[in-house]
Amino acid sequence: MKQLVGGLVRRGSQRLEPNRSRVVTQLFVPGQEGFDHQDSRASPVVKRILALDDDEVLRAIDDVVARFDGRHRDLLGTFRAHLSQLSDRLAADGALSESRQLLLGAAFTSEYAIEGAALCNPSVVADPDQTGAASGGLRFVMSVRAVGEGHRSSIGFRSGVVDAAGDVSVDPAPSFATTGTTEPAPLDAAVFRAELERLGGRGENADYVLDALGERFTITDLTDQLARLQRLVATTRRHGRDTISLIGAIAERTYEVRFAGGVPLAERVLRPAMGAESNGMEDARFVRFTDDDGSVAYYASYTAYDGAHISQQLLETDDFRSFTSSPLVGAAAANKGVALFPRRINGRFAALSRPDRETNMVAFSDSLRVWPTATPVQVPTRAWEVIQLGNCGSPIETDEGWLVLTHGVGPMRTYSIGAILLDLDDPTRLLGQLREPLLSPDEQDGYVPNVVYSCGALVHDGTLVLPYGIGDAAIGVATVPVAAVLDALEPPGKR
Repeated sequence: MKQLVGGLVRRGSQRLEPNRSRVVTQLFVPGQEGFDHQDSRASPVVKRILALDDDEVLRAIDDVVARFDGRHRDLLGTFRAHLSQLSDRLAADGALSESRQLLLGAAFTSEYAIEGAALCNPSVVADPDQTGAASGGLRFVMSVRAVGEGHRSSIGFRSGVVDAAGDVSVDPAPSFATTGTTEPAPLDAAVFRAELERLGGRGENADYVLDALGERFTITDLTDQLARLQRLVATTRRHGRDTISLIGAIAERTYEVRFAGGVPLAERVLRPAMGAESNGMEDARFVRFTDDDGSVAYYASYTAYDGAHISQQLLETDDFRSFTSSPLVGAAAANKGVALFPRRINGRFAALSRPDRETNMVAFSDSLRVWPTATPVQVPTRAWEVIQLGNCGSPIETDEGWLVLTHGVGPMRTYSIGAILLDLDDPTRLLGQLREPLLSPDEQDGYVPNVVYSCGALVHDGTLVLPYGIGDAAIGVATVPVAAVLDALEPPGKR
């Protein structure tokens, strides 16, 4: 009998806890909190502030700045930006003092504690910038799921080092948390066609729009073509309104986020920026991807949640300062848990997938964003995975095969982390699997009890570095020799 590898896993002493003082600013419009179905109360608030005397305005804004300025990178700039969104409620010729303008902006601003509830589900990749790394060490980027009020999730980042001895340290998080600037990004016709097919929206109206645009186009191009369709709705294309609505919803799911040059990595926060992810961006699985021409990019699949439905999105970056988010579509991407392989296989992209919610599968595609089918490679067989299986991030290439960390859900909805090995040339072939979990919960309590969960590990100099969520509340890091994991794998079907 092979040695149980779980006994060789070393759990580090460092623990990343949620920090409620890490807050971001957001536009706050009274009456638009999500539960009020009447008009906003913005206009009465504006009138009250305009009616205040100058002394009270000065006292109020001085108090706000004294209490909040040290919690944000550019508080006054935020107030001015939010004031600009109230311009329709202000007289065009009204001259307002600087203090009154800032107070108006402050009245329509609120804080959001991005880690107010939990910090969990990390993934880790080599940092694209290894400046300052000690000899034999590796700097890494860790993505984290930050959960705040209303169980809304954002994607945050940490930095850290694996040293030559395999010891891991995560750098302290900065006091500031900063969001980026959202901009339009190029659109992909193949994504629209596949998603319209799934939604039942393919037809001559969709073809009228997309055939005129080519394979890549801008939001301006799309808006112009939708306007042409709209002009025909009353005559020859009466069902065009439905097509316009569906295409608009798909287009919204592609955008770019940029961070200013002075914002450090661990301060950057990706927050929901469109309707499909309005209730959260969950479980980013980052991978360092090397294409056949040697170019390197960082991708991450994540789950977008709107409060009722989930969809999959793909993040792309090469520097963790500018990110593009776009839809992942197709039957193989219809559920949580898509994780890209770190390179093409036989000229095609490959991904782990779980469209049936319980079986680990592998999908292939000629497009990073369209995944039509998937092939099952592992089904639940052990007691600790009897409810369902899934992956814990992108496969790791070894000489023996693709090492895939998995999660299994067993009795009392207990999540444990296991591992399987897939063939390098044909990853639909299962070569081995662990009989027992690599990592199981060593504490029961948490935001979600009885859970250990990871969204991605790495190997450095023979050491498997595995960050993991603890009860969906905090983050720990475990290490184990990758050779020990490979040695513990058993042929599939062995009991």
